[in-house]
Amino acid sequence: MKHLLPLAAFAALFLAGSAHAGLFSDSEARQQVSNLKQEVNGRLETISNGQFELANQVEGMRAEVARLRGQIEVLLNEIETLKARQLDFYRDLDNRMRQAETNSAAAAQTSGASGGGGYDAALGLLREGRSAEALAELDAYINSNPDSSNLPEAHFWAGNAALQAKNVAAANKHFNTVLGRWPKSAVAPDAMLGLANGQIALNDRRTARQTLQSLIDRYPSSNAAKTAKQHLSSSASR
Repeated sequence: MKHLLPLAAFAALFLAGSAHAGLFSDSEARQQVSNLKQEVNGRLETISNGQFELANQVEGMRAEVARLRGQIEVLLNEIETLKARQLDFYRDLDNRMRQAETNSAAAAQTSGASGGGGYDAALGLLREGRSAEALAELDAYINSNPDSSNLPEAHFWAGNAALQAKNVAAANKHFNTVLGRWPKSAVAPDAMLGLANGQIALNDRRTARQTLQSLIDRYPSSNAAKTAKQHLSSSASR
């Protein structure tokens, strides 16, 4: 019996130790589960924040695309408007050139003056788009026929030829000659419009707007004034 008591005590101590060890392992497991939950929650929060940020970026990109589409539509409308105006300009230009050729031929037959053929040839070159050659031909005609009744028109067409050849300085010189010497000529309003176009080509839009407004004030009933109003209206809407 004496030997049984120590053995029983040892067994009791062993069981108590085992129970304590079991409780410690369970606590560790619970801590690991808690840590795992925190990690998962942190990752979920990160993913949620990332999705929210991505949604904001997508919405911002949609707004930017919509804005760009609006700008493209505006630009397309402006291009179509410019094409229509350019077509009208060239139609009017062709009509004026035909009329000028008719007037030149009639004047040459009436007065028997020389040089009409050079003027007609220059207009023909201009119609073909050979602007530099047309400018040279018109300059030669102007220098050779200082008393010609076609001088206002010759300077006007020379200005147009120079403008098409991207020689803005020469264009402005011819247009200003028309406005200075023949302000009441039928081509004076168009010369003023050509002057404004030259200023626009030089990116001097402020001066161009002033010239267009002066054109409207000086020649309010002219076709050039109508074109000037369209230019001013278009620039104001931008």
